[in-house]
Amino acid sequence: MSTIANDTFLRALLREPTAYTPVWLMRQAGRYLPEYNATRSRAGSFLGLATNPELATEVTLQPLERYALDAAILFSDILTVPDAMGLGLRFAPGEGPRFEHALRTEAQIRALRVPDLERLRYVFDALAQIRRALTRDGVQRVPLIGFSGSPWTLACYMVEGQGSDDWRQTKTLLYARPDLMHHILQVNADAVAAYLNAQIDAGAQAVMLFDSWGGTLADGAFQEFSLAYSRRVLGALRREHEGRRVPAILFTKGGGPWLQQMADSGADALGVDWTVNLGAARALVGSRVALQGNLDPCVLFAPPSSIEQQVRAVLDSFGPFAAGERVGHVFNLGHGISQFTPPEHVHVLVDTVHAYSRGLRA
Repeated sequence: MSTIANDTFLRALLREPTAYTPVWLMRQAGRYLPEYNATRSRAGSFLGLATNPELATEVTLQPLERYALDAAILFSDILTVPDAMGLGLRFAPGEGPRFEHALRTEAQIRALRVPDLERLRYVFDALAQIRRALTRDGVQRVPLIGFSGSPWTLACYMVEGQGSDDWRQTKTLLYARPDLMHHILQVNADAVAAYLNAQIDAGAQAVMLFDSWGGTLADGAFQEFSLAYSRRVLGALRREHEGRRVPAILFTKGGGPWLQQMADSGADALGVDWTVNLGAARALVGSRVALQGNLDPCVLFAPPSSIEQQVRAVLDSFGPFAAGERVGHVFNLGHGISQFTPPEHVHVLVDTVHAYSRGLRA
């Protein structure tokens, strides 16, 4: 087993005692950091950056040089798997991701297969390189998180071909031809499970499933087309590696109504967005899972005193830790950090989480 100098994040996910609440941020390596923008400029494009293991390592480590974060997360994209399936991922300036070959015909959908993971070798090489960069004299600074989009979220982009306000093409397929949607989701689930297991083999010490669009589904449809396939992925994951448990986090944006069902998905922790009351979520899930979240990212545009106040409110909402109680909390934003966030405001967030949560434990 490798030695991790600061394993607070892993212990919180496994609902073990911690001296304080650990913190990391979704999209913590991103456009709000000038050093990230400089590296991306050298890479020439987002995909040029994400597919270059050396540069992906560089930007993964950048936020850790600025802030006392408790975990690193692989710099990559949630759409790597469908790109490896041959859908042709590209990023148009100012437009976000697009697929050249959206799934619009039955023949396309029936031909869909789990990709050759060698097409994602750049991801696994980046993970191995990040682990080496995090380690000095045999001791690793903080744990490394791997991730993927959920089967449903990947399907949304694969059918639509790009982002959407209403996911009209995707939902039309779901209701008109549920058999075809289930085929996409089955292939996606098996591909995502294989992809995450390969990430674990390459060095990821926790994994996160981003179900970014599960919350757009109606009750009933969510359980059938999103949660069932997230559960399929989680059930197929390797949960022990290098002599240590590999925790899995499931994050469904807009998933507040289904937390009780999500707690039985096989995840070790549930991410929650900022619309969820943490105390109420804790009461719903009990000791079954840890919770991750859930500051509104827009709080980071407010003055430092307001950021401190809102961070304390999130920690207070989660509530106290009783001796012997099997609970865990990882502080995070309720979604990704905005590119317009002042970098110095992230210092306020991280330092307040650590200082205030230590006081609560004391």
